Amino acid sequence: MHSKIVLAYSGGLDTSIILKWLKINYKCPIVTFTADIGQGNEIVSIKKKASDLGVEEIFIEDLKEEFVRDYVFPMFRANALYEGAYLLGTAIARPLIAKRQIEIAKQVGADAVAHGSTGKGNDQVRFELGYYANNPKIKVIAPWRKWEFKSRKDLIDFANLNQISINKDKLGEPPFSTDANILHTSSEGKILEDPWIAAPEHVFSRTKNIKDTPNNPDQIVINFKNGDPISLNNKRLKPHELLNELNNLGCKHGIGRIDIVENRFIGIKSRGVYETPGGTILLIAHRAIESITLDKGEAHLKDELMPKYAEIIYNGFWFSSERIALQKIIDHSQKNVNGDVKINLFKGNVIILGRKSENSLYKKELASFDNEGDYDQVDAEGFIKINSLRMKNIK
Repeated sequence: MHSKIVLAYSGGLDTSIILKWLKINYKCPIVTFTADIGQGNEIVSIKKKASDLGVEEIFIEDLKEEFVRDYVFPMFRANALYEGAYLLGTAIARPLIAKRQIEIAKQVGADAVAHGSTGKGNDQVRFELGYYANNPKIKVIAPWRKWEFKSRKDLIDFANLNQISINKDKLGEPPFSTDANILHTSSEGKILEDPWIAAPEHVFSRTKNIKDTPNNPDQIVINFKNGDPISLNNKRLKPHELLNELNNLGCKHGIGRIDIVENRFIGIKSRGVYETPGGTILLIAHRAIESITLDKGEAHLKDELMPKYAEIIYNGFWFSSERIALQKIIDHSQKNVNGDVKINLFKGNVIILGRKSENSLYKKELASFDNEGDYDQVDAEGFIKINSLRMKNIK
């Protein structure tokens, strides 16, 4: 048996059932850990829910600043997109939760941790790789892979038997599942499982419908230093404050909705409807400032490395040596990514209006058609002839 088990606890029906199931089956103290990474009002009632279920050691920690500063922003320096579309909002949150859960386990003398991820999804992999990376000897309990429940009805019956409160909208089959943090909200399952059927409007909680957005744009300026945004409209903000402001603006203008079918790490295709309003603005702005501050070779190398970097994060290998090695390359490329990007936000669009930097590599005199500068157009003839040699040999 175990000395103690630390459960990653969301306060929802599933993790409340897991909490009671662990107490019954493992007969040891259960410690709950909830990371506040910007998921919203559900944090407020979590302490009472855990206490009502007999938990004596309850950890609820505000990790929003650490999450954005040490996980989200490093990822955005890489312009990371999984399969060309997904901004990795759920994937990037798991390593921080796993790391802190292991730290709490050490603090309270627990020899095991538990999570509420299902056996079909990506999160079981992400959590457990995070656990083992931070404590190779930790014992991991994944109830969805162990318990006897086969259906939602089984869970409801167990909850009723053990006097676990169930919200009315949880009686029966839920319409879809959601995951939220300060970076994004994801919705999957049930009414969203048919990829031909459009997601109903009530799925979206972080972005306005385009028809309800203003008829006039908002113009903003984001200032970057070493690849990270540090101020919005000349107002210096902490990382999580800046992302939150961009979220509000993105919501107002209907920015950041995507509907994709992605390839999960375990091999199953999954349809997801995601909202990443502030992150979408940030991605486009960051690429704009890089366009004048990165050398061609650096920029193209980053674009070649990015899909691999994104896949590493998606698959749960944040703490791997390869992610750390790639991060060093990415961060080195950002030393001159400084300056301002001017943007219009309008009807779901992020429209670049301008960019400037003291580290700009853009030379107007070279780009101009009216000024030769240091460039002799005659030299282009030899350049073309050399590059045409292999083309001439193609049969």
